[in-house]
Amino acid sequence: MDNEGKKILNLLKGINVNTICVSGLCPNLNSCFKNKSLTFLILGDACSRHCRFCAVKKGGHFNSELLKDEPQRIRRVVEELGLDFVVITSVCRDDLPDKGVGYFTKTVQEIKGVSKDIKIELLIPDFGSDQVLLRKIVDTGVEVIAHNIEVPQPLYKEIKPQADYFFSLEVLRIIKKMNPNIVTKSSLMLGLGETYSQVISTIDDLRDTGLDILTLGQYLSPSVNHYPVKEFLSLEKFQLYREFALKRGIKVVSSGALVRSSYKAKELYYQVINQNILSFKN
Repeated sequence: MDNEGKKILNLLKGINVNTICVSGLCPNLNSCFKNKSLTFLILGDACSRHCRFCAVKKGGHFNSELLKDEPQRIRRVVEELGLDFVVITSVCRDDLPDKGVGYFTKTVQEIKGVSKDIKIELLIPDFGSDQVLLRKIVDTGVEVIAHNIEVPQPLYKEIKPQADYFFSLEVLRIIKKMNPNIVTKSSLMLGLGETYSQVISTIDDLRDTGLDILTLGQYLSPSVNHYPVKEFLSLEKFQLYREFALKRGIKVVSSGALVRSSYKAKELYYQVINQNILSFKN
């Protein structure tokens, strides 16, 4: 890791701020930190769900006292790094009455308190597709709301047993219906044994929600205890899926082995905005 990356890592450790970049063992960590690109992980570093693909710690007691100033600590990092585009995700905390929505809203308020010009992308859990909770997320005024479908529906029972494929589609659909101006985004991991027809069907389902951005990346198993990689996709296959998604009407598609849901988030957002501007002019 270069000096800039080490500086950011030390800053995060010093202020005790989590990122999915570190907790999720992202292969792009070095290159992203070098460009001051990172994804904050709120609600602590332990998830209440037990998805078989994810490197994030599982279980654990939610310590509200320890996390009460988490939004303020994230604000400090945003200020110190001078970030103008911020991505925030979270672990799932199904054990909380509001499933963690309040922490999202407080964190957004803190960051917008630095500058209203800062663009924010939220990568949210499904919140049980609860419309009241989703309305609170939409009303934060962020520019992008992402929710990852992760895998085709037939793989959910084995890989995401506590999640629901149709809930996830409904989350994206509800967000777009509540505010059509919000950019919506989702992600698919590939290489977990999915078939070509399953990927195509999932892309169509996502398109039907009004999705703006889709990312497609290679699954890499975090350890021997996680779900194993079943296939390493070729560049040609990634390109094939990308072209299909674009033809089906998804505005922006990033597809490749090292692509992750928040990879080059700022660039993908502005690609959508530029397309919208061109469409308006025409």
